[in-house]
Amino acid sequence: MLFDTHMHLNARQYTDDREEVIARAFSAGVTHMLVVGFDRETIPLAIEIAEKYDNIYAAVGWHPVDAIDCTDEDLVWIEELTKHPKVVALGEMGLDYYWDKSPKDVQKEVFRKQIRLAKKLDMPIIIHNREATEDIVTILQEEDAKEVGGIMHCYSDSTAYMKDCLDMNFYIGLGGPVTFKNAKEPKQVAVEVPLDRLLIETDAPYLAPHPNRGKRNEPAYVKLVAEQIAELRGQSLADIAKATTENAFRVFRIKNI
Repeated sequence: MLFDTHMHLNARQYTDDREEVIARAFSAGVTHMLVVGFDRETIPLAIEIAEKYDNIYAAVGWHPVDAIDCTDEDLVWIEELTKHPKVVALGEMGLDYYWDKSPKDVQKEVFRKQIRLAKKLDMPIIIHNREATEDIVTILQEEDAKEVGGIMHCYSDSTAYMKDCLDMNFYIGLGGPVTFKNAKEPKQVAVEVPLDRLLIETDAPYLAPHPNRGKRNEPAYVKLVAEQIAELRGQSLADIAKATTENAFRVFRIKNI
């Protein structure tokens, strides 16, 4: 049992073969998946996919790159969608200082609003962070995000920051980069993160793991992530699969393991 805790089967890259991609994932032992919607286009499709498959769930939120497009009406809409039984988290949300579409102050405002919404709804949050770690940690602390916790998606920072995140009730999501030959920090994190706070993900169609780096990613490849983590930790694939799946059920509060 493998649980891909973050992917985007609602992306345009899967328009022509989405069902085949899902079938390959199930065949590879990926028994559960979370599809993340992050704007007006991808959120409805995330829920549609989750409705179609028993073991696929959805998260809804607003991506920081597009924060400038987020209105209060959008946040009301997202809140309404969280009533859906297959919606198990809010996100992805956070800060992205790599792209410059949305000013930093706008990103921070939308981020804070979504954290407050999560606390109101008592739902875990999924954090997107690109070149903004200090501000992310500060905002999570100021907004007391520990109350709901969640996932540091595609974690790529130091073990020191990882400890800050663990202290705030967050799980650490590792994806394709942990398989990259020169990715020292993700590999170190994979070794040091407590097993009961580790999650695996693909972020498909992005960040495909070795040996598929540079190609379109897909949920079936989460097995490559799990295999690499197992090797780094000196544990069996079965142990990593069992622990990370149980962790995913716990953070998303999904019953019937």
